Amino acid sequence: MKESYLYKKIDNDFVQCETCMHKCKIAPGKRGICGVRENQNGKLIALNYGKAIAVNIDPIEKKPIYHYVPKTKTYSISTVGCNLRCLHCQNADISQYTKEWSGEIVGEDLSADEIIENALEYKCPSISYTYTEPTIFLEYALDTMKLAHKHNLKNVWVSNGYMSSETLELIAPYLDAVNVDLKSFSDKFYRGICGAKLAPVLDSLVAIKKQGIHLEVTTLVIPGKNDSAEELTEIAKFIFNKLGPNTAWHVSAFYPTWQMMDTPATSREKILEAVSIGESVGLKHVHPGNI
Repeated sequence: MKESYLYKKIDNDFVQCETCMHKCKIAPGKRGICGVRENQNGKLIALNYGKAIAVNIDPIEKKPIYHYVPKTKTYSISTVGCNLRCLHCQNADISQYTKEWSGEIVGEDLSADEIIENALEYKCPSISYTYTEPTIFLEYALDTMKLAHKHNLKNVWVSNGYMSSETLELIAPYLDAVNVDLKSFSDKFYRGICGAKLAPVLDSLVAIKKQGIHLEVTTLVIPGKNDSAEELTEIAKFIFNKLGPNTAWHVSAFYPTWQMMDTPATSREKILEAVSIGESVGLKHVHPGNI
């Protein structure tokens, strides 16, 4: 456990978290939407600090990051919890654990020093903060990121983009690359399927690009939800106009999972259509995934 880096005290021992764009106002003894930040006697505590629920060595391309230190391995970590509740989350068993299954914070004790030692031992040139949303384990990630740079290791986030501007300001000096999910170009989709809003994600993408951090974007194409040619074109045009034509766009096929088991898998033809749309808009790096 560790006191949160970003929050303020408000009336009656309530606190307001400033880690992500939900800006949760949390009563004493309660937790925020992420399920891992708790108001303990007027202090906001990150309960998941140092508790790794998933630790793996992955190809950097799995993140997916195709245009930053390619063909290398990355030491990947996460904790339980997430600030979104995407109905199609393939990692729901850990991202939603504290909300759907148990309030307990589970995971192995793994310090920032140990993460660095392991990454070096396994000759991984980078550390990825992934599987669940790294914003919700900001303190754990940031402490590790600072140590990583001291040992010439790169830091990679795989994010939903719902971090606050305050969080981005803290991590930007240590963040080398990020893949952000742009799940849809519809606020209705974000509200109904993810429990969030579209605008903060778009703002984060623009802010990340302005910081000069290597950025790639992923859209999971879901039949009947975000797969119209019009919406895919809107996403491609946003990337082209706001993030630049060299920004990689990964368009990935959906497979039935968690609370969307009745939704069919995305066809190969639809993914290739998305690739064609991205290229026709002028994007130079459009990558099909999961086919």
